[in-house]
Amino acid sequence: MTDASSPATWVVLGGFVLAFIFGAVANKTNFCTMGAVSDVVNMGHWGRMRMWLLAIAVAVAGANLLYYFGLIDLSKSVYQRPTLNWLSALLGGALFGVGMTIAAGCTNKNLVRLGGGSVRSLVVLVFLAISAYMTLKGLFGQWRASYLDPATIDLSKWGITSQSLPSVLAKLTGLAEKPVLLATALVISLLLLVFVFKEKRFRSNLAQVAGSIVLGLLVVAAWYLTGNIGHGENPETMEIVYFATNTRTLESLSFVAPAAYSLEMLMLWTDKTMRVTFGIATVAGVVLGSFAYAVITRQFRWEGFASVEDLRTQLLGAMLMGFGGVTAIGCTIGQGLSGVSTLALGSFLALAGIIGGAIATMKWQQR
Repeated sequence: MTDASSPATWVVLGGFVLAFIFGAVANKTNFCTMGAVSDVVNMGHWGRMRMWLLAIAVAVAGANLLYYFGLIDLSKSVYQRPTLNWLSALLGGALFGVGMTIAAGCTNKNLVRLGGGSVRSLVVLVFLAISAYMTLKGLFGQWRASYLDPATIDLSKWGITSQSLPSVLAKLTGLAEKPVLLATALVISLLLLVFVFKEKRFRSNLAQVAGSIVLGLLVVAAWYLTGNIGHGENPETMEIVYFATNTRTLESLSFVAPAAYSLEMLMLWTDKTMRVTFGIATVAGVVLGSFAYAVITRQFRWEGFASVEDLRTQLLGAMLMGFGGVTAIGCTIGQGLSGVSTLALGSFLALAGIIGGAIATMKWQQR
């Protein structure tokens, strides 16, 4: 098998293409989770929030249909492990929410802005990546492992095989897990769709509707790419593995830890053991997709910091996002779309933490 035809190559190239589309669409539609929360809190406007919820509905339905028909195994993902790190999810999510609010954008938004010419976002992403790397393998990681991660709930003690909502419901009701999985995913998706499309103004905005659907489908496609195309026998060890992912299992779009791995790749470029992974490819893809859209539409503009105070605030937000994103195992995309699409309890906790942290910070800024 040649390198060009290996599953790892397809995973990396496929991840880049999916993220390239994600970056272009996010730029065009101004898709931003922090902005969506801000619109609701400060103006009572739900347009961008409905975009996010529509993307979640599509991702939940698509990912779980793939799982239901045996095309991928979401129970192998990091989100569905039976050990529920509830404190890490809540606190990490809250700190990420605080960080993205004072930095005026989450990891994905800063990648999109970087593609549009924002030098400010480049600085934010560098410090975010440093903080994330320190939380993965450095000083912050020791704090996380010592004080946060031990606060867990082991669901396997109750015979629950994963922390997915369908698994818990199946155990409580005594029903078979597969039908519960399908029913739960469809009910959640339908409820979200009803809420999203009940507003006429949103229904008439075809760009937002189409963009949200595309973003949700990209999350589903990423699950299929890493969990099906990238799943197979390693010709060197003869083991069944997931190729080219940092977690060594199936992944979808997420940007905090991949930002750290991207920085590591750049610093250790000549190290022959380093390999471009799915996550690293998606970070580059979002930036270049946004850049392509900005250039084509003539919206590319260089942007810097407004003041030293602005710089200080942005760096603090970046550090909080790096620590919080790794601690919560994802950002507004990693947990808010990819994680929630698996219906994992930890993902719902992390998402609640992100939204809660963002709202609390916005209220504090208003005062």
